[in-house]
Amino acid sequence: MTPATAADIPAITAFLSARAAQAMFPLNNLALHGMAGGHPRAMRFWLAGDPLSGVLGLTEAGMIMPNIPLDQVAAAARALARQAVFGLVGPAECAMPLFRALGLHDRPTQMAHVEPHFLLDLSAMVMPDTRGMVLTPIGDAPRALMLDWSVDYDVQTLGARPEAAMAQAPGVLDSWINAGSHVVLWHNGRPVARTGFNAQCPGIVQIGGVYVPPPLRGRGYARAAVALHLAQAATQGVTRATLFSASDMAARAYQAIGFHQIGNWFLGLLDGTVTLPDG
Repeated sequence: MTPATAADIPAITAFLSARAAQAMFPLNNLALHGMAGGHPRAMRFWLAGDPLSGVLGLTEAGMIMPNIPLDQVAAAARALARQAVFGLVGPAECAMPLFRALGLHDRPTQMAHVEPHFLLDLSAMVMPDTRGMVLTPIGDAPRALMLDWSVDYDVQTLGARPEAAMAQAPGVLDSWINAGSHVVLWHNGRPVARTGFNAQCPGIVQIGGVYVPPPLRGRGYARAAVALHLAQAATQGVTRATLFSASDMAARAYQAIGFHQIGNWFLGLLDGTVTLPDG
């Protein structure tokens, strides 16, 4: 695989945009933070094939993002030699083999999950009953409650240590407020759910961080929050949405509003950052 330069950005963008549902994270990071460094989500890339047939991404912070065919896994592992990494995320068909090829499956992990990957054409969305419900920006909700929700989500869904989740929650919440990316669902004047977009590209959004407090689950709040947020996005030109499901209950909620499975997604988070050995 060949290291990419700024001159390759148009080719990288075209390649990833053609499979946007599987490449929202690197596309979003590239658009917002570029390849020049200086931000944890700034990207580096390695390219394979002529014509281009695979793109391997790595954030400055150390998250690996592969969009490569299986026959490029060994080359990708060699390209990543001596890089500092803390996780790997991407389509399961390439991400899981690369995780193993790098020897990360033998490392202590915060989590290593395969989740169903869903897509929705917003024109086919089935709106649930949302009577008595409204969305507001997350910054309009009680800050202490939003921090509690963030900590619980990170601990229960991402396997984070409570102290680490509490330390990072204020910064994450502020980033969501500044970006206008996350919203809160209220029902009869009470905050009942959170949802947001963790990546956005022309015409498509990726939903992430959907959270309903445990006592309120099973009442349709997740599907209502997601559907209302997507209805807002549709007025701004969004035509598709993608997401991953962390549980069967969540999957059923998303399928109820029209999402259909298009594959599987892998997320592996290490217990700390490691430097990969020589290839």
